[in-house]
Amino acid sequence: MQNNFLEELVAEWLEYNGYFVKRNERVGPLPTGGYKGELDVVAFKPKIKHLIHVEATTDTDSWENRENRFRDKFALGDEYIKDLFEGLTIPDEIEKKVLFAYVSNTNHETVGGGKVVPAKDYLLEILREFKKQAFLWRTVPGSLWRTVPEKYPILRVLQMVAYDWGDFDEELNK
Repeated sequence: MQNNFLEELVAEWLEYNGYFVKRNERVGPLPTGGYKGELDVVAFKPKIKHLIHVEATTDTDSWENRENRFRDKFALGDEYIKDLFEGLTIPDEIEKKVLFAYVSNTNHETVGGGKVVPAKDYLLEILREFKKQAFLWRTVPGSLWRTVPEKYPILRVLQMVAYDWGDFDEELNK
């Protein structure tokens, strides 16, 4: 499991949705040992030829520091991501996102060349999908309930929350 819960959340969601996921990949081996850097989550879905690089952070750095750090991270990704999927035909275009625990994207839509994504928005996207699945299962005869596999513990909790949303909402407002 990841040390950064946001990285784990991203990796679980992408893998759950059919992506081949690489986590905490060290890239750019140096001749004297070590690496140029590390990429948080890189994922590829061959069926739709979609390649995505996500950096996740709980930092509260200045936007200037963030700009420099993520620009460097995405530059490393541009240089080394294809090596992570050796033998596969990888598209040239890489979707780039930075998932922030504590940020709004009102004043900053991008940073370092990647789209700014508040964790709240990412969580809501997942919860909405699970809530939609629960609604279909409850209301459409013959629809299948797809329980999240055990290997995705964060997603399992989010699915449970989405399924019982009304009960949680009622209890929270007491």
